[in-house]
Amino acid sequence: MGILKRFGLLPRIIVAIALGIGSGLVMPAWGIRLFLTFNGIFSQLLGFAVPLIIIGMVIPAISELGRNAGRMLLLTVALAYGATLAAGVISYLTGSLTFPSLISQQIDAGTIAEGVKLTPYFSLTIPPLMDVMTALVTAFLFGLGIAYIEGNVLRRAAVEFQSVITKFIENLLIPLLPIYIYGIFLDMTAAGEVGQILMVFIKIIGIIFLLHILWLIGLYIVAGTIGNKNPLKMLTTMMPAYFTALGTQSSAATIPVTLRQTQKMGVSDDVAGFVVPLCATIHLSGSMLKIVACALALMIMQGQEYDIMQFVGFICMLGITMVAAPGVPGGAIMAALGVLGSMLGFTTDDQALMISLYVAMDSFGTACNVTGDGALAVIVDKIKSKIG
Repeated sequence: MGILKRFGLLPRIIVAIALGIGSGLVMPAWGIRLFLTFNGIFSQLLGFAVPLIIIGMVIPAISELGRNAGRMLLLTVALAYGATLAAGVISYLTGSLTFPSLISQQIDAGTIAEGVKLTPYFSLTIPPLMDVMTALVTAFLFGLGIAYIEGNVLRRAAVEFQSVITKFIENLLIPLLPIYIYGIFLDMTAAGEVGQILMVFIKIIGIIFLLHILWLIGLYIVAGTIGNKNPLKMLTTMMPAYFTALGTQSSAATIPVTLRQTQKMGVSDDVAGFVVPLCATIHLSGSMLKIVACALALMIMQGQEYDIMQFVGFICMLGITMVAAPGVPGGAIMAALGVLGSMLGFTTDDQALMISLYVAMDSFGTACNVTGDGALAVIVDKIKSKIG
């Protein structure tokens, strides 16, 4: 297990995809059916776990956030949530303009090769304790309620349950995930679909990376205009935080560097000390850019209908559920699985492809989140100096 942890999730998934493609060309039917059986069981386990992940991660996050009060908290939360929503809308608009032409050139539902579709040896049904929407409502109700009554017993129980769920993700779901993805690409290769899908993935990743860069430039232009600072100089100052996040893949682990560089931009110590740790939890514009673009791309690939109002609702809900993401490996996409299923109709196979795409860009999304925190701190500092 220690060796697997040192060999990060992204390399494991890349190896799984490569092995799945290679094996799919030569593996006999009985071997493919064996992995399909595993995938069927794992998908049931994942479906069972999603409501528990939502409850275990969202309740403590909301209850901790709600303890604080004051105008600066409300201002920071509003800015972080607003930036995250704006990133989602921009990602949708960019994807809806660029993805259809890219994807239609690669995948046509009528021309995908019809390989032999194999079936598992057996299936296992694990019904979830509740549906996703019930889990979301329960998490919001208890999270806000615990914050309001300052219930220490319930808060400790929520934190301990969060620890259980975190261990479940880290020690079971994440280690088994590459095997699940291996099985998916094994099946797709045997069916003759994988080459077309991979070509689309590469183009999508390129567009999303470019979108991250343009988003940061735009965010710092806004912050520089409000704070009367040079946007380019501010971005240059934040580069140590950006590259630290690329290495750590964790907003929380990058907080010391983000805080230091934010102060170097001229943000007051008290504002930087408040905004940076808080935004490491609630500002997830980079993650939003990735998830929305990947979800839209997969829907277009499969010929599903979509519209902007459907995605606006999805973006608004996703911005709340991702509050639970920091500190957990693949936290943002894990927190998003329930909303992807309930609001966009994603199956467990769709969700696995989402995880593959997301993890491929995980470092860049985290770096975008962290660097954006500095821009939000500049805005909060300027507004605070105005209103006193």
